[in-house]
Amino acid sequence: MTRRAEQGHDGIIKIATSSKATNCSIDHFSTDRLTAEKLHDGHLADLVALHLDAEVSRYLGGVRTPEVTKTYLAVNIAHWTRHGFGLWVLRKDGSFAGRAGIRHILVDGVDEVEIAYTFKREFWGQGLASEIATALTEIGLSQLELPSLIGLVFVGHGASRRVLEKSNYILEKDTTHHGEAVVIYRIRR
Repeated sequence: MTRRAEQGHDGIIKIATSSKATNCSIDHFSTDRLTAEKLHDGHLADLVALHLDAEVSRYLGGVRTPEVTKTYLAVNIAHWTRHGFGLWVLRKDGSFAGRAGIRHILVDGVDEVEIAYTFKREFWGQGLASEIATALTEIGLSQLELPSLIGLVFVGHGASRRVLEKSNYILEKDTTHHGEAVVIYRIRR
């Protein structure tokens, strides 16, 4: 897949992936079907509902209580403050669809930067994970100029593994993360 990013005089990044273009700034960006907004306190109710769905949360380490999600939100807002990037809330046709982002994560004692994405069940099977994975990869490698990105996936999560493979990530290794068997995929600049 051919990827290209150009920054205009207005600071907006236009990401071209294949023949599709995406407008992007670090706080907000859009793909063909999704809009992304920097995570903030006003997103708590949507995240609580997402994290309470057992089917959605089975590959996130399990259902999260509202209190745990509130802490999760605070940690991820602090990530933005510390690193200048993090999680975004995703909307499709104005409705909350999920969350996705680029964030630091400690894996086997190494500080890595991962892409992450989670969608409400009603948005599964539409190719949205592949769409956002491509956009996140372009932002991470081209705009943020990170040397590499990883995808950390539960071994049994075939759909997410296929998303990373379609986005040109290469399987790097098997490991354990928070007591769960996972695989690490990587893409380099």
